[in-house]
Amino acid sequence: MKRRACLGLLLLAGLTATASANAAAYPEKMVRIVVPSIAGSAPDIIARQVAERLTAVWKQQVIVENKPGGNGIVAMTALRQSAPDGYTLGLFHAAAAVITPMMYKEAKFDIQRDTEVASTLAYTPMMFVADPKSGYQSLAEVLKAGKASPDDIAIGSPTRGSVPHLTAEMMGQLQKVKFRQISFSGTTQAIQAVVKGDVPVYVDGIAPLVPLVRSGRLKALAVTSDTALPGLDGIPLAKDVAPGLTVKGWFALFAPKGTPAAVLDEVNAAVSRTLAQRAFVERLKDLGTYPMALGREPSARFVQGEKVRWERVIQDAGVKPE
Repeated sequence: MKRRACLGLLLLAGLTATASANAAAYPEKMVRIVVPSIAGSAPDIIARQVAERLTAVWKQQVIVENKPGGNGIVAMTALRQSAPDGYTLGLFHAAAAVITPMMYKEAKFDIQRDTEVASTLAYTPMMFVADPKSGYQSLAEVLKAGKASPDDIAIGSPTRGSVPHLTAEMMGQLQKVKFRQISFSGTTQAIQAVVKGDVPVYVDGIAPLVPLVRSGRLKALAVTSDTALPGLDGIPLAKDVAPGLTVKGWFALFAPKGTPAAVLDEVNAAVSRTLAQRAFVERLKDLGTYPMALGREPSARFVQGEKVRWERVIQDAGVKPE
């Protein structure tokens, strides 16, 4: 009996040593990053910038595979079905990672149950804008109008279940104001509607809105960052009008559940080195995003906090999964 127990311990020790050695040698071959978006989209561009720099750090090729469709379900399925060895990673934005399972019945995944968080990468605040012809000069005026006419003031967002959509819902909940939510089929259609005056107020990530604000075609009302950010000087903070309204649309790297901790630590360390490069930070800013360097455990806690936050907003809004 004792001999069998000793043999079992030796076998376990051998397997552990082998796993540790494999993790220490990571990566020994090509790494792929799956992305839930088409080529040329913001997640795709960020993923390719990351892949280029990780290739330089690791001396192993890192490639990007676009797997759009199903609001992130296609890409997440590919990640979940991959071996937990660190050679398949997924770059997901907030909506695809934590909101999709709450909004769509087809999504059978849970970000905590099915993946490991390797590292956060970047974030973008949301911006509230208005059609200049609407007469709104501030977010406070929008809130005042909403309180005076519940369910009458329309706020547009690019898609149902997006961070902008839920940001508008969150503002209404914080301020006890009921707005008429209008979600479009994408940013292009939504912006066309607000520029034409079909929707008086709109919320989205800053990247597509800043050029229109600078040209005078849209009026910036507020931005949802914690503090003033470079390039957004002079735009009021939403939290100063609606306390608690700080929102980040974020991007993070995930791995299949069961990926060794040592591999995840290496990915996190390599990402941290990438986020310290000025050229990469400037490229992020070109995309309306800012670096978000967190250790592996803080990254995991952040994602968990975001999941809890949006789950509460969705429940309070009475939004049902389709």
